[in-house]
Amino acid sequence: MKPMILKAGALLASVALTFTALNVNTACLLFIHQPQLPDKAQQLRKF
Repeated sequence: MKPMILKAGALLASVALTFTALNVNTACLLFIHQPQLPDKAQQLRKF
């Protein structure tokens, strides 16, 4: 049971990192609502 929970946690962390990287590199289509990202997330920018 514990190894399955550890694998699920690792998968969740991987998905969260991927989603954050995608979010940092895209802009909102409606420039009205573009929330500020944390400073740590800015380090994931590709440009």
